Amino acid sequence: MIEFNQKEITLVTEEIAYEVENSKNSASYMENRMAQELRTASIAIQRSLPPKYQDISNERLKELAKQLRVSHITLLAPVEDDIIGVRSSDSKEINMSTKEWSYWYKSFQELLANRPVTTKKGIALPNFWSGPIEVASSNPKHVDKWGYYYDGSTNYIINPYFRDKDVINIEKQFGPTNVMNRFTKSLDGVLELTVFNPTNFGRHNQSVYLNGNRYVKMKDQPIWYGTYTYQNTKRDKAFMKKALKTGMSQRYLSEINKKKVLKTFVPIKEEKSAPYVIGVVYDYGLIETELHQELVKHLLLSLPFIILVLIVSIIFSTSITRPIKNVMEHVNHIAKGNFGKILAVRRRDELGGLIENINHLSHFLKTYLNELKSSQEESEFHAYHDSLTGLPNRRYFKEELNRRLIESEQKLIKHVAVLFMDIDRFKDINDTLGHSKGDQLIQLVANRIKACLPPYNSFLTRQGGDEFVVLFSDFSPIEVEKFARKIILDIQQPCYIEGDEIFVSISSGLSFYPEHSTNLDTLITYADMAMYASKRQGGNKVMVYHELLNEKQTEKMQIEKRLRKAIQKETIEVYYQPKVDARRNTITGVEALVRWHDEELGFVSPDVFIDVAEEAGLIHSLWGNAMNIACCQISNWNKMFNQELTLAVNFSPRQFQDSSLLVHEVKDVLSSYKLNPESFEMEITESTLLINTQETIKALHLLKKYGISISIDDFGTGYSSLSYLKKLPIDCLKIDRSFIQDIQEDYSNSEIAQAIISLSQSLKLQVIAEGVEEEYQKAFLMENGCDHMQGYLFSKPLAAKDFEAAFLNS
Repeated sequence: MIEFNQKEITLVTEEIAYEVENSKNSASYMENRMAQELRTASIAIQRSLPPKYQDISNERLKELAKQLRVSHITLLAPVEDDIIGVRSSDSKEINMSTKEWSYWYKSFQELLANRPVTTKKGIALPNFWSGPIEVASSNPKHVDKWGYYYDGSTNYIINPYFRDKDVINIEKQFGPTNVMNRFTKSLDGVLELTVFNPTNFGRHNQSVYLNGNRYVKMKDQPIWYGTYTYQNTKRDKAFMKKALKTGMSQRYLSEINKKKVLKTFVPIKEEKSAPYVIGVVYDYGLIETELHQELVKHLLLSLPFIILVLIVSIIFSTSITRPIKNVMEHVNHIAKGNFGKILAVRRRDELGGLIENINHLSHFLKTYLNELKSSQEESEFHAYHDSLTGLPNRRYFKEELNRRLIESEQKLIKHVAVLFMDIDRFKDINDTLGHSKGDQLIQLVANRIKACLPPYNSFLTRQGGDEFVVLFSDFSPIEVEKFARKIILDIQQPCYIEGDEIFVSISSGLSFYPEHSTNLDTLITYADMAMYASKRQGGNKVMVYHELLNEKQTEKMQIEKRLRKAIQKETIEVYYQPKVDARRNTITGVEALVRWHDEELGFVSPDVFIDVAEEAGLIHSLWGNAMNIACCQISNWNKMFNQELTLAVNFSPRQFQDSSLLVHEVKDVLSSYKLNPESFEMEITESTLLINTQETIKALHLLKKYGISISIDDFGTGYSSLSYLKKLPIDCLKIDRSFIQDIQEDYSNSEIAQAIISLSQSLKLQVIAEGVEEEYQKAFLMENGCDHMQGYLFSKPLAAKDFEAAFLNS
């Protein structure tokens, strides 16, 4: 009986170990699927929100989270030397620090630097990282699955996540807990099953403290699955350690909870994961009871009937050996994974009960494996299909489109078309009739679209919300447009839902391969763009993509084209804004500012054309024009009027991508116009220090050694650490105009400006204030030791002749 007990325990632990590993694989698959969904939600969030978190409300995030069917949305942004939650649909996430989050914080920094996330935990995708399922440090009552997205178009990281039931259901569906519960209920004598984490079991200091909360990380929890009612912590820990060391099961007898139990610890070591121990608590009293009953029975029979006992023993031996042999063969059959076979039960004794238990175990394991297979098939279906309509989803759509484009390239099919559709004013219908009827309308529209499509070479998908996409292969553009118009006409027919008559329409956009693009994502974007153009024209129609749809892109291309000509013809102008020593009431220098008046476009703001220049790779040529004009002008003024004006020129971060070339060119220009390097000031932004850091620092040191002064422009608005103030050869900090303009007449809202002045003084750096427009602002600055200023109070930027007339001729 003891030997059979151990074999039974071996079968149970092998099945639990198999289920634990299967749970890891299933959970990993589902985590990856959830990460994909979070990235899709992130892109939708990015398209739905302004680029600055200051323009976003928490209520807006709550609405958007409901629309996208995620639990919550948090926006993370750099603040000083930390990355915190600046907006969130979850109030506990707001102002939450992440600085002590180890590899999470490092991953956020890599995202903000537009670098691939390098941590091996979670899943990294372009502009995206999804952390592993974990207890939420902002609120340890919850378990979350997070996603983080940043592509540089916003000043914040987009962080949607699933919470609690959406995450924990994975373990309930695929974890070993259900199997363990079934074993304890169905197998006589099995009192408790536990999966231990031997690393942390018995340790006292497992909790972590983050964001004011105390909790235990999931991977650090001492018990991963099951219960631990029969507690004997110190002795259990020692037996687990021995089991892991020897690689063999360890067991001991003890009385726990007023019950004599046999505890067995089975070590499980996997190549790709941490080892763990499965604990089995067996009711040893059952074994003792059976042994005692057999002993009493045989003693009673042996005294008066020893001969009869010998005869009966021979008969008994013959009758039981064969069944036991059959039982052992059946157990070995089950141990090899062959479940479902049932042995005939012809006995009513203990052996018959044993056979019934084995039959039950075999049937249970077969049923469980069938259910697991069915569950995996269901999970696979849901991974590629929409739960509401049963149609293929966005993931399936992209894979199918990619397959058809490959077939088109291989000349297997001639044409591919993408038809993007969106129900007009669907939000109004949802708000008026409720989401339940809205869902029914989605299903009805899906069926009508499906009925309009040919049974071949078409592929209908639901992208989410009220959006549908159809792929067409080997149909001409005229035929595809005909199908699209038929869909529009059918959708217009009245819809009857629970007694309500509803009229809807649909807007559609078309793009064609290879006419419009050979790129998968671009085809989708063009179809989406055409659909929105249809909506702008009132909806209920189909539009084919054409280049004029993207007006902003066209405008940007026009600006780039005209800017190239302006740089070639050297029609770019330079204006000069004086830098003033307010205490002495003297001009110490000027800041050169580039201006552009175009014949066709008129005045173009620097905020517009400088961004275009950087994107188009024109910033170096633009800087070269402005640098030559300004250096020549200052050199002439200093000679003509016997002045020693300093010249400040702004440098783009992109210029530091080739730092050695930049150093060489600056020296050449200053030398060409015989301008003293000590009269030249380089103005850079904090973001410059994030580009090619080592080469940038080396270039700054070379320029400093040459005699050039270096200023940090717009100080206080960047994302860099303040540690560079001590490490880099910086001479001056320029207080950003926004901090100066915040100062009121009673000197309120002056804390930041005052802090920057104090910081500069403590580091022995010069400080200059930008954007001074009021006398009381000037007075405040002088009282706090900032004498150098520039702003409209003294002069706006002036053309060279106007500056000369206003400040030099006198």
